[in-house]
Amino acid sequence: MPFKEKLARSLFFLAAVLSAAVTLAVLGFMIALSLPVLKKAALWDILSAPWSPDHGQFGILAMIVGTLCIALFSLCISFPLSLGCALFIEVTRPGGPGKVLKKIVQLMTAIPTVIYGFVGVFLLVPIVREIFVYGSGMSILSASLMLGLLISPTMILFFSQSFARVPQSDLNAVDALGGNTVQKLWYVMLPHAWRGILTGIILSFGRAMGDTLIALMISGNSIALPSSVLDSARTLTAHIALIIAADFDSIEFKILFICGITLYGMTSCGILLARGLDRKPR
Repeated sequence: MPFKEKLARSLFFLAAVLSAAVTLAVLGFMIALSLPVLKKAALWDILSAPWSPDHGQFGILAMIVGTLCIALFSLCISFPLSLGCALFIEVTRPGGPGKVLKKIVQLMTAIPTVIYGFVGVFLLVPIVREIFVYGSGMSILSASLMLGLLISPTMILFFSQSFARVPQSDLNAVDALGGNTVQKLWYVMLPHAWRGILTGIILSFGRAMGDTLIALMISGNSIALPSSVLDSARTLTAHIALIIAADFDSIEFKILFICGITLYGMTSCGILLARGLDRKPR
């Protein structure tokens, strides 16, 4: 093996080991700083109780529910939009219009999250408030709509890449048999691309759970359990951002490490699932 190739492999291996070590170190850091809280209260009590510091309750159930509601609802909103755009780019209009749309989507990935937040506060929230005439407009629905727009570029690019990997010989066979675009999509493209589509969904869901600014600016940050999509909610990331200024020795501050571990576990499950699907034999 040439020296340059050995050197490159060694550097890549060291980079992978360093990345894994840093990730595990962050997890270990959060676990170590959360131990004083876990000695005083059971983990299940923290995960299932409400957040009411005045009454000595420091549960994060409302934040977990808010995180899952906003992330899942944003995924339901962005999935059909992303799938349609990917089909437009790779199937129906792969030429000029599709290339233009793909360039626009790639540019959207570079827009800072805070810009989406400002657009949501000054444009989307008033629209939601006027249409439904309920509350302030800062709700699960508003946050999910804007978060769905944020994660759509990631899903579109994943879906487009999956469709582009379909063997051209199979597509030519459908054309030779007189199949139309719908039959080509249903019987050839989706069976080949479903793995990449599912991976894009899982990774986008992880990004939706990990976003901070949109949830912080638009969701309303209510610590009560939501009963509808028009209610306000608080996510784990927004809760961490809001409580981070508390006293380091206080229970409120140390509970944040439990929030971090919970969020770490939720996103890690999604990533491991995506990796497992990618390695599974076809």
